[in-house]
Amino acid sequence: MKRDPGLYDYLPYSRRPKIEWPGGARVAFWVAPNIEFYELEPPKNPSRPAWARPAPDVLGYSYRDYGNRAGFWRMAEAMDRCGMRGSVSLNVAVCEHHPEVIAACVERGWELYSHGTYNTRYLFNLSEEQERAVIQDSIDTIRKASGQKLDGWLAPALTYTERTLDLVAEMGLSYVCDLFHDDQPGPVKVNKGKLVSIPYSLEMNDVIAYNVNLVSPRHYGEILKRQFDRLYAEGEESGTVMCIPLHPYLIGQAYRLKAFEDALAYITGHDKVWRATGREIARHFIDNHYDAFAKASHLIRDL
Repeated sequence: MKRDPGLYDYLPYSRRPKIEWPGGARVAFWVAPNIEFYELEPPKNPSRPAWARPAPDVLGYSYRDYGNRAGFWRMAEAMDRCGMRGSVSLNVAVCEHHPEVIAACVERGWELYSHGTYNTRYLFNLSEEQERAVIQDSIDTIRKASGQKLDGWLAPALTYTERTLDLVAEMGLSYVCDLFHDDQPGPVKVNKGKLVSIPYSLEMNDVIAYNVNLVSPRHYGEILKRQFDRLYAEGEESGTVMCIPLHPYLIGQAYRLKAFEDALAYITGHDKVWRATGREIARHFIDNHYDAFAKASHLIRDL
């Protein structure tokens, strides 16, 4: 019987090698806007329906479409005012549907990483060949749209197969956001190459805050500040990571923006904060800490 995913080793928070971020920063801080496209009537997947309501769900479609039409632009301008780049969790079909949004990201120097093709097309039940094709399409589309190499992966709608992480590592990506197990990066067990898990928080995610926990904008802003304060304090001993995952159709609502911008200004107003992208965090960890973490994990496991 399989008792855990087998994707990473256990390494207690208090018994790890020290992480040192550039410039002596305590926290590597990144913001991950999910720029998505939800098809009105996508191909059916036997494991999960795309919409809760019968197709065509115009209500669900148009609610999410708000993000690309209005919410994205508000969110991006707020990030600009705080000097914060984005690391875009991108449904790569947006490159075809809304090239203006992609151009705005590229002009700002934001990273693009893959969140699959559409958020209504899942990895469940795909063959290895089909899954490779999805990953390769992301690699090719992001390079064509931005000139960037694809480095990061967040599975579409958080759907996976047993081979997903092995494939993204084999195909040249360096980090994944699909594991929610830590506040520091860590090695992922894959068959080939080096792959690192970068903290991407469900707790700080605006979908969980607004659609699940039903918090107010003011409370969400306080949650972000409290999370940062704790990670900043702990980061004095060893560097931590804070991520704010966003969805423009939620955070870009007019009445929610100020609380988010106030929290962003609060975080970026601290001296020992590295305003990073996912790619930069992954590369620094792989170059400077990956091997030490892997060795420490083996020592703990062998005790």
